[in-house]
Amino acid sequence: MRLPTAHRSPCHACPDDTLILNGTIFGVVPMDLVGVRLEVPANTPVVMLRETTGRRRVLPILIGGPEAQSIHLAIEGVQPPRPLTHDLFRDVLTALGVELVHVVITEMREHTYYAELHLRSKAGDHTISSRPSDAIALAARFGAPIFAEERLLDEVGQEESVEDDDGEPDEEILDEFRDFIASVNPEDFREG
Repeated sequence: MRLPTAHRSPCHACPDDTLILNGTIFGVVPMDLVGVRLEVPANTPVVMLRETTGRRRVLPILIGGPEAQSIHLAIEGVQPPRPLTHDLFRDVLTALGVELVHVVITEMREHTYYAELHLRSKAGDHTISSRPSDAIALAARFGAPIFAEERLLDEVGQEESVEDDDGEPDEEILDEFRDFIASVNPEDFREG
């Protein structure tokens, strides 16, 4: 009797017990991209991930304005007249025959989150370190699954807060975020 093949994940930041068996990844939790919101009063964009099943813990990650806009545009399916950086990167990977298999939010060190892109090409599988915001922006464009390390969720995952009685997000927060996105200009982020 032949047993299914199993191998350790090439994920460098994954714990030793992360295992891939017949395409199922153990040690990580599937996440839904809930969206991007504006954290008040600091007006800081936050990307919200939530466990697909189970306890439905939330993983809020602070991100920059351009990344927030990029993720929001991808969620909404908006195609800019000229490709943004994440659109360009998707197009380059696609032209080179590289598939984004999935992304994993791996850890948090000193208040900074880390992620990995898991890529597949004819040359083989590759794991590339990434900022979570970039990984999520690419996953949204490729339709690739997003995972978080189970140990990370155990450490920093938040139990989902109760929404308004109608189950809808607070319109005031959404309006503030829309205003923020509308006011973002590339010049705002130039060094100088």
